[in-house]
Amino acid sequence: MPKAYVFTRYGGPEAEALVERDRPSPGPGEVLVAVRAAGVNPVDWKQRTGHRRPGGEPRPLPAVFGNEVAGVVVETGAGVTGFAVGDEVFGNPVDGGYAEYALLPVAVTARKPAGLSFTDAAALPVAAATAYDGIRQLGLPAGATLLITGAGGGVGVAAVQIARDAGLRVVGVASESKKDFVESLGAVHVPSGAGLAERLRTAEPDGVDGVFDLVGGEALEDAATVLDDVTKLITGADRETVAKLGGSGVERARTAAVLDEVGRLAADGRLRPFVTRTFPLDRAGEALRAVEDGHVRGKIVIEVAA
Repeated sequence: MPKAYVFTRYGGPEAEALVERDRPSPGPGEVLVAVRAAGVNPVDWKQRTGHRRPGGEPRPLPAVFGNEVAGVVVETGAGVTGFAVGDEVFGNPVDGGYAEYALLPVAVTARKPAGLSFTDAAALPVAAATAYDGIRQLGLPAGATLLITGAGGGVGVAAVQIARDAGLRVVGVASESKKDFVESLGAVHVPSGAGLAERLRTAEPDGVDGVFDLVGGEALEDAATVLDDVTKLITGADRETVAKLGGSGVERARTAAVLDEVGRLAADGRLRPFVTRTFPLDRAGEALRAVEDGHVRGKIVIEVAA
């Protein structure tokens, strides 16, 4: 039977397990894919702890981990047009992606560009799409300065590249160990940690035109001190704090059109997913621990054997 990596209850890593389950069947508007790769994101382990989007329903347990996959269509559901068996695709799964098979709704599924690997494509539907949505939401003109906190993580790396491609000057907050990496993306590096607000004021005495926060908490509060227009303050990490500051959360489009666009950017070499580590499905727990520890540079992806 096909394998999947799940959490059997809400809690810590002890709730995780590699299990066998029946092969899913696609419903109307869905495709079933043989998964070739699944991206790993902080939201994955947060969902295991019980976190969910505002208004979201608890997931039936056991629940499969994962929110982004790339693979090959093996079956289509009723009413599906535009996709056929054998198509190489990537997108956001219905009920998890750390598995040999996953269901994708066609509304958030895109064709994988021929020149893009499954591993790189699997890093796009959450991290790159979130970055794309945030940059478009801010709507800063070319030449403006954008401050990005968490610039060395999966979303941050994509955000820096998309912003630079749009003609923005980028200031990236990340740990000192990621300085060279962040600068290689074309951003001005400012070290994270205690005293960030003072370092930002020193680095950007005239302030910045927008803030894209991916850390939350004190880092978000410090970043806001160098921004005059709070309507240009957004976060993908801490909606409670950003609301108090007068900003807003990232408005996710969650459309195939956005996936098509980030896929084109990646295929053209304008957006590199920077997958820095890969793990097989039977070591999915290790992949999650690496992300949960919070010191990952770029993206981690689980590769599923064909």
